[in-house]
Amino acid sequence: MSTTVTEEVEAGVLVREGVYGDSVAAIEPGGVEYIPAAERHGRPIELFWTWMSPNFEFATVYVGVLPVVLFGGGFWLTVLGLVLGTALGSVTHGWLSTFGPRYGVPQLIQSRGAFGFVGNLLPAALNTLTSGAGWVAVNSVSGAFAVQTFFGHVGWRVPPFWLALAVVVSVEVAIAFVGYNMVHRFERVIFPFLGLVFAACCLYIFGHTNAQLGFNAAAPAAAGGQVGAFILAVFFAYAYAVSWNPYGADYARYLPRNTPALRVALAAGLGIFVSCALLEIAGAALATVAGTSWGPNDVPTDQFVKPLPDALGLIATVAIALGAVAANVLNLYSAAMSFLTLGIRLTLRRRRAIVAVAFGIVGFGVGLTGGAAPGSKYEAFLFFNTYWIVPFIAVVLTDWTVRRGRYREAGFFDPRHRPWKGVVAMVAGIAASFPFWNQTLFVGVVPSNAPQVGDISFVVGCVVAVITYLALRPRATAPSAPVPPAIAAPRPPSR
Repeated sequence: MSTTVTEEVEAGVLVREGVYGDSVAAIEPGGVEYIPAAERHGRPIELFWTWMSPNFEFATVYVGVLPVVLFGGGFWLTVLGLVLGTALGSVTHGWLSTFGPRYGVPQLIQSRGAFGFVGNLLPAALNTLTSGAGWVAVNSVSGAFAVQTFFGHVGWRVPPFWLALAVVVSVEVAIAFVGYNMVHRFERVIFPFLGLVFAACCLYIFGHTNAQLGFNAAAPAAAGGQVGAFILAVFFAYAYAVSWNPYGADYARYLPRNTPALRVALAAGLGIFVSCALLEIAGAALATVAGTSWGPNDVPTDQFVKPLPDALGLIATVAIALGAVAANVLNLYSAAMSFLTLGIRLTLRRRRAIVAVAFGIVGFGVGLTGGAAPGSKYEAFLFFNTYWIVPFIAVVLTDWTVRRGRYREAGFFDPRHRPWKGVVAMVAGIAASFPFWNQTLFVGVVPSNAPQVGDISFVVGCVVAVITYLALRPRATAPSAPVPPAIAAPRPPSR
């Protein structure tokens, strides 16, 4: 005997069509619409491995390599900077993840509350670009290099780069195409393997670490001294952790609305912090290991296996490739939703899945250009992400705090909802940070004259965005009045 239970949904809220439930094999229907109560499922703990597995990859390791190799940072100060930067990005990630069960929509839909339908086009477009083209390419290239390293280790004919890249991207696309439940299950299944392999690798790397390594004034970009190198270590780690923030609610929006917010925040935030901090510290340690080489013609993944026994090195290449897939499954999934947030109307029932395939093709093309590998323009890409993400997140969280989390959810889908203060504050934050940029593509006036400040653009961008937004808002803002519910979202018959 089956029963039907209805949920009252506010008028104007777009509800995701179809029945999905908790089936792993079913292709997730719809796109960026509200997830009704009948479709909510899962537990907060699932967010822990969903955010742990994607960071068990070489791109995370390389975040720790950069401050030592490029800026000459000493080992222990670099470790401190990496932990501090990762912690800052993890806290906001946990906070944003709580928006998933509360509002039942993706992060870039929820941000329309602060930015409006039109103003939100800016962060949605930037996130589409950086996740769908940038991160997909960066991680896929790392995975392709790992595939080539594996074949070389076992004595097989090494496949051409384009073929290895195509294999990695195809697996990523297949998982992202199926959807939310498959993404969570995949991250859970590979979590034990990735955790054990990378833990073993870290033990060997730490055993070969030159922990007494101090500041290296001969490093390619060591003009800022040890203070500048420390600040840049904070920046790199923060940039990597905060790059996941625009996805926060995406992977929690199917959780029941009454899921405890603290448990959601801890599971998501610790998933980011533990995995990133561990592998970034391993990267800093790897940079001190005798025999590793970080020149422009050296393959970074080859350096990772040098301190490892042959058997572990072989397994590590498999883990690196799987870690790249784990990361890009999320990047492709969220890139598709960011694209749909742009307001482009696709009536196809599987629109999210089809858009994910399209971005897999885009990422493959970018990866073939050769400019997306760790060791090429990777550090510039990390910086670029942070320049826009930090002011964006600052506005979202400030608006949420001022409103005390109270939104008319119909406003998330209303093209007439067009506040201008959010996008002005975000642009002001980006503009104010410009003189503080310190990267290989551009050095602002402040680090040009005082290189010891490293790059504090993320602090400046955040502070300016918050102050601008608060200054533009009325002094007293009453929460938006609720709209009487008018739509009944039916619960599917029990199976």
